[in-house]
Amino acid sequence: MDESQKVLRFALEKYPERVETLPLAQLVVDSARQKPKRPAYVKLAVPDALVQAVRSPQPGGDSYLLVRIPADVGDRVGSRIVLPGEA
Repeated sequence: MDESQKVLRFALEKYPERVETLPLAQLVVDSARQKPKRPAYVKLAVPDALVQAVRSPQPGGDSYLLVRIPADVGDRVGSRIVLPGEA
């Protein structure tokens, strides 16, 4: 487990009310699939403070992570059945 995963896990366990989520689909202003001469990309519209933090991170500054939640995990949100390994 790398450092960013440790930070995310700790934040979600101890301070879930302070973790912010941004649905990427609502922020996309442009995108392109990969072609032989260029990589795929997604252009996002975000606040300027986020751009500054990502382009020149400060030691001890906020962490920004792109997190993927698999569909099968998302489907389990409303379930009351406890599967093995979820206890």
